[in-house]
Amino acid sequence: MEAPAQRDRHPLPPADLHGSYTNNRPLPTEGVAERRAWIIGGGIAGLSAAFFLIRDGHMPAGNITFLEEQDIEGGSLDGAGNAEDGYIVRGGREMEMTYQNFWDVFSEIPALELPAPFTVLDEYRIVNDADKNWSKARLLENQGQIKDFSTMDLTRRQQLEIIRLLLARKEDLDDITVEQWFSEGFLNTNFYTFWRTMFAFQNWHSVLEMKLYMHRFLHLMDGLNDMTSLVFPKYNQYDSFVRPLMNWLKDQGVNIQYDMTVTDLDMESGDGTRTVKTIQCHSTDGDKTFNVGARDLVFVTTGSMTEDTAYGDDDNAPRLKDNDKAGQGSGWQLWRNLAEKSEVFGRPDKFCGDIPRSTWESVTLTCKPSPLMEKLKELSVNDPYSGFTATGGIVTFTDSAWLMSFTCNRQPHFPDQPDDVIVLWTYALLMDKPGDYVNKTMPECTGKEVLIELCYHLGLKDHIDEILAATKTRIALMPYITSQFMPRAKGDRPQVVPEGCTNLACIGQFVETHNDVVFTLESSVRTARIGAYSLLGIKKQVPDIYPGQYDIRRLLRATRTLNSNDAFLGEGILRRLLGGTYFENILPLGPDEAPADLHKAGLFENQLQAIRQLVEENHTLDDAKGWVQGVLDKLRGRN
Repeated sequence: MEAPAQRDRHPLPPADLHGSYTNNRPLPTEGVAERRAWIIGGGIAGLSAAFFLIRDGHMPAGNITFLEEQDIEGGSLDGAGNAEDGYIVRGGREMEMTYQNFWDVFSEIPALELPAPFTVLDEYRIVNDADKNWSKARLLENQGQIKDFSTMDLTRRQQLEIIRLLLARKEDLDDITVEQWFSEGFLNTNFYTFWRTMFAFQNWHSVLEMKLYMHRFLHLMDGLNDMTSLVFPKYNQYDSFVRPLMNWLKDQGVNIQYDMTVTDLDMESGDGTRTVKTIQCHSTDGDKTFNVGARDLVFVTTGSMTEDTAYGDDDNAPRLKDNDKAGQGSGWQLWRNLAEKSEVFGRPDKFCGDIPRSTWESVTLTCKPSPLMEKLKELSVNDPYSGFTATGGIVTFTDSAWLMSFTCNRQPHFPDQPDDVIVLWTYALLMDKPGDYVNKTMPECTGKEVLIELCYHLGLKDHIDEILAATKTRIALMPYITSQFMPRAKGDRPQVVPEGCTNLACIGQFVETHNDVVFTLESSVRTARIGAYSLLGIKKQVPDIYPGQYDIRRLLRATRTLNSNDAFLGEGILRRLLGGTYFENILPLGPDEAPADLHKAGLFENQLQAIRQLVEENHTLDDAKGWVQGVLDKLRGRN
């Protein structure tokens, strides 16, 4: 008789256990004081890796060195300029409350403006708890008229398309696009307009990533239309996050070498292992080589969303890199060099090889008082000059050929911003269409021409000269900004610690994270944390994504939201079953509904009829029998 399998003598709590029990400080691992860490890239992933090495790994900060290509840290999290020349932010951050790894970092970083002991998280909560985010003009049409955005605009059949995607297995969605999965009618709904403009999805992007997004943010579905699910920083992404984190790291004693481009990693291979031995670099002083000890650690940011950004201004359009030169920037070339060494490093060309499908452009507007500001007041939930929530997130022109959106975050958006200046941000998704007023594609336009197109869609074409005189524009055309959304398959992205690697972790947006999504600060921080814990052998779990997708209350609320806040198919049956029991209150209600109202309305009987009708409209009896038989066969096969 075999002995029972020995239980793990050092069990960790499950990764999806969130709460104070997981906020422990682990013991130092053996020899950590003599180990060094090399972090290639000073974006949020690299900065977070250093944080976890110091806090949870007990590594002396002086043993950590950043190799950063630019002359400033932050990577894609930028924020620069001034009121005279114009401010610029390439993008913004739509944050939410369940970013467990991200908020863990910033719960310990000193606040930017408040005195000790307040942290960035404390400051963030104070701002958002006093000023709830919401939008009163999420969609516009007909030159500045608010379009009804109260519902998702989905038919029952289109709702079933979403359910079908949620039920699909990830491994069955390799290299499938959004437009291959969904019907054309679905792509024209309010739901998809909210979705694609909020997250920057294109029809040709990965439906696998769209599925992961739906699972990850299912608990926020009822705030998708009016933006009530979001929490925004007080300032831009650089001043809100990068500056305080970098200040803390410098105070701890980390080293950072700017203007240092890493070109390759030399590895020693044997017995199925790979160990980084040297880091090859180029700087203004020439080529350099850094030796890496066998127990030292290397963190490399693979790929870059903002590599090769082309800039423009009032009078100059940006010049985009040619597609035949795709992936030649240093961030991509380093990853390509790694991929040539072994397939465990993934396939970078899947993401950087099609610039027309991964590009969009943003324009930052620095605005003095003008008719544009008066129109902005009409569309904002508070006076933009008040310091409170303004548009509450992006506002999309549904009839824009460019699919243009704009936003006004809390002002000031920069700490040094004058009181009479407002900073707006606009972007568009469709780069190959001529504008509706300016007969050019967006990338062909100067900043003034983009502003003219914006004014047209706001109904301000009679005030263009006055608005141009009061506004500065700065353009950022980014050829890889949605490259992480490109269709992919298993093996296209490396694991955080690729198979066989003894001292190397890949971090950032182009790394496998099991079930998290791309294009969020949380996913960058997650990869850094996984890398730090794995390479140092830290006995602490990395929190999994928020498990809202398994919460029946969230599922029911999301189902009702997708059905335009009406009772969903089967709700009447559930109310009949749960009525008068402890669990009857898990069923969601509309703002003006009570359970008794639904019983009086004959919901149970009406929905039985609706189910019959749905089956009769969409399936023959033989179809229904075949579907049931297929389910039974699957169940038998599992047994």
